[in-house]
Amino acid sequence: MRNGTSQAVFLMAGPGIGKTSLTEAIAERLAGELNILQIHGSSALAAVPFGVLTPYTGDLTAEESVSPVAVLRSMWTYFEKLKAGRGAPVLLVLDDAHHLDEASAGVVADLISAGWASVVAAARPRPGLPQPLDQLWYDGLAERVDLRPLNREQIEEVLAHVLDGTVPPATVDSIWHASGGNPRILDALLHDAAETGVLAKRNGIWILLGPLPADGPQLTAVVTKDHLRRPPEEQEALKLIALAGPVGRKVIEDISGAAVVRSLLDQQMVSENSGIPSELSMWNALFAKAIRSTLSVSRSLQLLEKVRDHQDATALRGEGMLRSVEWAFEVGLGIPDPHMLDAASEALRRFRNDSARTIAAKIQDPELLPRAKAIQARALYNEGAYSAAADLLDACWQQLSATAEGPAVVLLRAAAHQAKGTSLKALGEDMREYAGQPREGDPSRQDQLARVLHLLELGAEVDAEALAAEVREVRNSTSAEADGEPVRALGEALLAHAMAAAGRAAEGLDAALLAASELPPLDASLFFFREFVLGRLVTDYLAMGEWESAERELNNYAASHAAGASTFNGSLQVLRGYSLLRQGRMERAYQVLLPAVEALRLNDPLQLFRFGSALGFYVAARLGDTAQGQRLEQDYSDAVAGGPAHELLAAAYSAAAAEYLSRDGKGLASLHTLATTPDATARTGTLLELLAICWDLGDPSVIPMVQAVAQSVEGRWAQSMLTLATRWEEADGDALMETAAALEEAGFVNLAREAYARSSTLLEQAGERRRSRQAVALREKCDHELGERFREGRFIAAAPAVHLTRREQDIVGLAVQGLTDREIAQRLMVSVRTVEGHLYRTYVKLGVRSRDELESALPK
Repeated sequence: MRNGTSQAVFLMAGPGIGKTSLTEAIAERLAGELNILQIHGSSALAAVPFGVLTPYTGDLTAEESVSPVAVLRSMWTYFEKLKAGRGAPVLLVLDDAHHLDEASAGVVADLISAGWASVVAAARPRPGLPQPLDQLWYDGLAERVDLRPLNREQIEEVLAHVLDGTVPPATVDSIWHASGGNPRILDALLHDAAETGVLAKRNGIWILLGPLPADGPQLTAVVTKDHLRRPPEEQEALKLIALAGPVGRKVIEDISGAAVVRSLLDQQMVSENSGIPSELSMWNALFAKAIRSTLSVSRSLQLLEKVRDHQDATALRGEGMLRSVEWAFEVGLGIPDPHMLDAASEALRRFRNDSARTIAAKIQDPELLPRAKAIQARALYNEGAYSAAADLLDACWQQLSATAEGPAVVLLRAAAHQAKGTSLKALGEDMREYAGQPREGDPSRQDQLARVLHLLELGAEVDAEALAAEVREVRNSTSAEADGEPVRALGEALLAHAMAAAGRAAEGLDAALLAASELPPLDASLFFFREFVLGRLVTDYLAMGEWESAERELNNYAASHAAGASTFNGSLQVLRGYSLLRQGRMERAYQVLLPAVEALRLNDPLQLFRFGSALGFYVAARLGDTAQGQRLEQDYSDAVAGGPAHELLAAAYSAAAAEYLSRDGKGLASLHTLATTPDATARTGTLLELLAICWDLGDPSVIPMVQAVAQSVEGRWAQSMLTLATRWEEADGDALMETAAALEEAGFVNLAREAYARSSTLLEQAGERRRSRQAVALREKCDHELGERFREGRFIAAAPAVHLTRREQDIVGLAVQGLTDREIAQRLMVSVRTVEGHLYRTYVKLGVRSRDELESALPK
């Protein structure tokens, strides 16, 4: 608009995307340069010719007021008066231009064509601009800018600026999905969530303590305002769809009319699926909940009766069936117990835990009551209420043990009791006693229960050989059983974990993949088989050093099981952080593990809090964050012990972390003690990881043991450790350079870094200074790739030379002077994000954490 390349710009966006805010900002920005004239389209005036132009045609007669020429002349006269005052051109800002009547749009188009005014017009893509304005765009006389909903990265950027602290990916994802990327909904959500305490800052990290509120005052105000601007027939249709959705399109068309449905689809207020028959849903699930929260029970009941007159309730499935039961509850109608059980199961499958508990609690049929209690227990487990879940399962597991759900219920009960601190041994005594009692029924069910208990005990002992024998028996005896998937999936998953610990990760991976093949029939199970198996599959990939494969599995789960993210995200993030730690990417591991620990503090379904706390303690200590490290050390000490395999590693990482903080030798001594325990010596895979931790602490005495142990451990990581240890002992600088290059190429950058460092020392001692400097430079390149602050240690040949680019020098110089990121960006004519990125990389190079430390760390 400033440079005159366009006489008109059309901003197109759906409701709440921000077109009004943008037009107002444009008007404010240009107010000192142009004469601003603002016009707001209105649905009430859409059928009135020249209705929105009435304020500028007041001098016309009744006859002239309907003449396009007279109206155009009146507008020109008004513009001339405006320009006479300050001589600046006129900018006409049109909001809600899709409501302009054709006559007014024609006048505006003529004003643009004649060059009498520039125009910024904001409108919704559907129904779009009136034809005269649209034609200008087709003719190339106007620019069009389509505003889109915010994507995930943009939501993350907004939250980073609005919230003071770390906003983890799980929080970003939840807010992004709930808002649909709509800025107006996002703003309302953030206000309501903060007011209710659902969005809370814990230890510097913003986490969600529960579902985002749909009935908060800000969101309710947005919904109410939107409703009041709509015709009554659209309001009614939206209420019906919000209450019943997904609901058949024909049902709403029969009640409200096809034209209303088409209008709502055009406005993108509702969406239509591609199924047969097609169904309608609100564009945003939280928006639908907000609409429902504004309706009284009596009004909701009236609308329910309308829908039932046009809907075949017996044909409802999935989400539609669940919503129909929820709606009936909301208005106080009775539902048969079998229907309630189906709905509660559907709610549980979708991780709608509150709904699952509420519906299941209404069931009274004695035959259905045990399963209803189990559903309530699983919903409570999902929410982290382990004691309440255990109590419910204690009351129903025996009745369900003789059903197809028996193994799942037994596993869920074991998990709930272990989560609250009960040992598996103590828990197994009463289950084993019950399993051994003679009673009527299918004897194979009793055998199945006994087998589940035995598998759990062998898994707790991490006894690979005994588990392998038992799993072979399971494969043979249950291969033909239609409901044998739970036992097979359990056995294979436990075997996978034990094999990884025993150094046989390739065999373990085969078992994990077999377990995964049993999962499809178990998706509706009361136990979380999919996540249970995923944890073991990822663990095996990590034991083998297959970092990318582990990441792929985690990403695939996140993409296809978004509903379970709030329950299992903390656990899966611990595994992701563990992977980054194993790769030596400590900065990134820290960014992942701290939020993961906070999430597990609320909900720890896979019982990884103690392990995650130990890993967090370790990376905090490695990076020199003493305060966070001490807090995480306390978390580790206070936590309930996890599984035995994880417990050994947790103790090792905790001991190493303590050593990094104190450097008094006690932590290293504890690691040596752990490495000689029977549990460690019996699990060569875990033992090799313990030795690697010692080596990373600067203890070369473990290198011969690394050589000996690594030979019997499967996987690329163990072979890389063996190669590095062998070359290290040979003390050949040139051979170590070749090994380092090969390790770097294979993706083991942290091991390559140590090889380059060792090589530089040996080459320096041999008088080959040029080659030694080359090794230092290559080691620095590894450090840069890993993103870790440089650390002093016995493996590092010398403190690295710090090389700041010219741009980094300029930015650091201004930062030291006290300029903010925005002021630096304006001074250097770059983006704020560019300044932030250069500063972060400078912190890494200089080994500092903040601006306060910059000046003292700069090279002299």
